[in-house]
Amino acid sequence: MKKDFVKINEKTVDEWCKQGWEWGKPIDHQTYINATKGKWDVVLTPNIVVPKDWFLPFKGLRVLGLASGGGQQMPIFAALGAQVTVFDLSDEQLKSERIVQQREGYDITIIKGDMTKKLPFKDESFDLIFHPVSNVYVKDVYHVFKECSRVLRKGGLLLSGLDTGTNFIVDESETQIVHKLPFDPLVHQDQYDFMIKNDYGMQFSHTVEEQIKGQLQAGFELLDIFEDTNNEGRLFELNIGCYIGTKSRKK
Repeated sequence: MKKDFVKINEKTVDEWCKQGWEWGKPIDHQTYINATKGKWDVVLTPNIVVPKDWFLPFKGLRVLGLASGGGQQMPIFAALGAQVTVFDLSDEQLKSERIVQQREGYDITIIKGDMTKKLPFKDESFDLIFHPVSNVYVKDVYHVFKECSRVLRKGGLLLSGLDTGTNFIVDESETQIVHKLPFDPLVHQDQYDFMIKNDYGMQFSHTVEEQIKGQLQAGFELLDIFEDTNNEGRLFELNIGCYIGTKSRKK
């Protein structure tokens, strides 16, 4: 069984973007201009717009987009006056960031990297981390939250989109429960085969307990939370929650 799941995910996301993946499409010019005028919204999960009161004042705010490439959120934050850095594993996701940056002419630091390793930033480098759903591509979420805490200043905010595991138990049609939890394709051959067959990369389920506890143990306090669904498919039609968004502050 192939163990280098990071390389698999890098290649998979690159291919998704080339095929027109929703989360790899950069925003258009008008969306950027609207943001400069204060008309904007962003998402951490598929549907629900992140509440405006989850953010700090943007002028001069040091923002890290963690696994947040795609040219969707960082351009908005730049338009609002933030100092933005994006960190992502996928060349194609970072290509989307460059497309918007070159078109609109704002400053951004673009770094390719692997969040399963130590982040290439000094302690307390950022005021806010924006972390859309991506922990599914990581086996050890405790490491991710520890690194987020390290690179955030005291009082800094971590805004996260988190998959709660429901998506992992069903088949392709989302009509039958077929997989046991935790979902770990590096341990279970049938789950590995399922992911490869469907071109899903290597993804891992994480419980709400694991992800909230991971934040708490890393020195965060939970300030707010919302639940969200997929944006298509049988689970969406049944309004079954599959994600949470969390707002946490470093103590």
